[in-house]
Amino acid sequence: MEYKVKGYEPESLFHFFEEICAIPHGSGNEKEISNYIVNFAKERNLEYYQDEHYNVIIKKSASHGSEDKKPVMLQGHMDMVCEKIAGLEHDFTKDPLKLIVKDGVLTADGTTLGADNGIAVALMLAILDDNSIKHPPIECVITTGEEIGLLGAVALDKSKITARTMINLDSEDEGVATVSCAGGFNFTSEKSIISVEKEGYTLSINISGLLGGHSGLDINKERYNANILMARIVSKLIKETKCEFVSFNGGTKSNAITRECVSKVMYNSKEEAQKGEKLVFDFTSVLYNEVKPYEPEFSIITNIENEKCFVSNTDDAMSFLNAIKLMPNGVRFRNINMGGFVVASTNVAIAEFKKDKCKLIVSARSSVTSIQEEMKDILYTICETFGFEGSVYGEYPGWSYAENSPIRELFCESYKELFNTEIKVEAIHAGLECGLFSDSLEGLDAIAVGPDIKACHTPDEYVSLCSVERFYKLLVYVLHKLS
Repeated sequence: MEYKVKGYEPESLFHFFEEICAIPHGSGNEKEISNYIVNFAKERNLEYYQDEHYNVIIKKSASHGSEDKKPVMLQGHMDMVCEKIAGLEHDFTKDPLKLIVKDGVLTADGTTLGADNGIAVALMLAILDDNSIKHPPIECVITTGEEIGLLGAVALDKSKITARTMINLDSEDEGVATVSCAGGFNFTSEKSIISVEKEGYTLSINISGLLGGHSGLDINKERYNANILMARIVSKLIKETKCEFVSFNGGTKSNAITRECVSKVMYNSKEEAQKGEKLVFDFTSVLYNEVKPYEPEFSIITNIENEKCFVSNTDDAMSFLNAIKLMPNGVRFRNINMGGFVVASTNVAIAEFKKDKCKLIVSARSSVTSIQEEMKDILYTICETFGFEGSVYGEYPGWSYAENSPIRELFCESYKELFNTEIKVEAIHAGLECGLFSDSLEGLDAIAVGPDIKACHTPDEYVSLCSVERFYKLLVYVLHKLS
């Protein structure tokens, strides 16, 4: 595939990225991509470490004349969020991504691209592969399970790392240096239910076309959540028509705003099902007035079929739907003194209801510990109210701003010298692995940077080739200065 753009240099970087995209590497399925990275190190006689969680550390000695310099850590994660457009036949556990290059932009055909964070891995491999670059000792730390709770970074033996300067490559805005981030956790609510098999006329409702996005970076954009909208529709059906609840399925990733949801109810007759469909149609016009001005591709489709299904009792159905409607979703607190910066948020990410169990997963983020604890209390209270068992998993710390940071100053200086403009320094409302490493490695000086990667965690994800070119130039320039 042709990746050349005017003045483009690091062709090997996209060669490595293309190889990464040929290997399935969704969260929880990283063994093959981890082994690919290890084989890369073996072929170049580089020191490496791979643990049982498939995290990988590769170390490269300093270039000639820089042996006495302090080591620097380059860091990113190898797993990707697996999202696809409705109806696309693509198995993320087996199929390679289909890449498209057009007008200087790289995308995937109908799926997430995995530039978050495959570009970081490709950057590291390109630098490790190039013996012409002047650099201090390098420690490339590539983790697993980042997208589902920073699991690899939590499990990694940090004693294997000697560097106390960290360049995290998991930022998605060129010209921006991230220096602080939120902590967070995932919250699961589960409840056993009793269903009976029955034949009747099912009314299926399918919500699609919402923008979705990253539950941290895009939560401030007030995007609609398909689970919340569907709960409104189905609870209205149960209250106003003679139907029984069959199923509910919305969301696949805890850190993605839910774009699509499918639910099904059952009626005793086709005429009753058509009355339910009419109610959905009428309510759809109300929702369109709410949603379409902001999300123009929003769509609701219905279908009636005669079939056998398991149906639940009304109490179980309504406890599930009411829990969804009352779960906090979206921005919870802002810092007015920082221009409305998001301090805390929640995302009703996954909602499932099937014949024997229902489950809700909420992802929560906060840069203030006390607010994070309050959000846990609210979620547990909702669970108790509706008879769910609640639990917290994947909790990770925030990353505080450092008053003194040599690596931040170096990036600011280097960016100005290369591009004659100031780099923007900011905090973000998303989880980065910098917090975990800072907690474990005393005295760590960290920064998070990267090229432009847009629409992360959605099938619209894309990366600018020119932006990657400029960022690669910046990274090599900084490594040269550190040497």
